[in-house]
Parts: sequence; structure tokens; C-alpha cells
Amino acid sequence: MSQSLSSNSHSGSIVAPVAIPISALVPWAIFTIVLSLLLLYFVGAEQGATSLISGHEVHEFVHDGRHLLGFPCH
Repeated sequence: MSQSLSSNSHSGSIVAPVAIPISALVPWAIFTIVLSLLLLYFVGAEQGATSLISGHEVHEFVHDGRHLLGFPCH
């Protein structure tokens, strides 16, 4: 069994990781943070006086996620 595993491995080839510059990651990091904050707003605070969208559609859509994250809504 050990012979079959060793025959499939690439002997002598070492793959070096590709270096990604920080300047290429900054836009993706900003996008991820903004999207996360927007999602957190809609799950946690989209109701009442701070509501951007009138009605209860958004509240009902994220209702289970609100309970899962521990936000009170009843």
C-alpha cells in the first residue's frame, strides 16, 4: 500500500507559493468589509426608525438569520 502511495507523489518537485502584493488585496478587503457591514445592517438593524426600506419584507427575509446571530426582534 505504501508503494502505491509513493509512486503517485511528485518526487523532487517543490511548488513555491505565489506572492500576492498587498496593493492587489486592499480593494478586495475594502469590498468584503463594506459588504459585511451592509449585510450586518440588514440582518440586525433594518427595522424601526433606522429602516431604509419601508415595510416588513426585509425583516421577514432575514428573520431566521436574525435569531441565529442573537438579535432580538420580538
